[in-house]
Amino acid sequence: MHVSARADYALRAVLAIADTASGEPVKAAALAQVQQIPLSVLHGILLDLRRADVLVSHRGTEGGYTLSRPADQITVGDVLRAVGGTLTSVRGLPADAAGYQGVATGLRDVWFAVHGAITQVVDQTSLADLLAPDRRPSSPGRETPVN
Repeated sequence: MHVSARADYALRAVLAIADTASGEPVKAAALAQVQQIPLSVLHGILLDLRRADVLVSHRGTEGGYTLSRPADQITVGDVLRAVGGTLTSVRGLPADAAGYQGVATGLRDVWFAVHGAITQVVDQTSLADLLAPDRRPSSPGRETPVN
């Protein structure tokens, strides 16, 4: 699995929106500044997340973005699929499209197993899981290990 900058930006943006204590819409410009994401890139990401029903956009001067459902009902997999499509690829194609012959035939099974393992992790990890206090860094610059 390759995590693109776009996927990383999308997860950071959605987590920042989910972590908003007030529940008020978060403006794209504020997200871009706080998360250090280029605003032009972020606009495309937010559009993809809205189309995938991860985010809801609110118009007007008090507008911005909110989650479409509670953070415990949105998974990392939802966000990754919204901005990147398939979770695993082989030579740029979905893992199930990889074809092999001869001695390499078994590789297809390996790629399916890799895809299954990745899917299990990202589809069982919600935004709420990532925002839980025991997942937060214990001190500046020091990350809490993920079990």
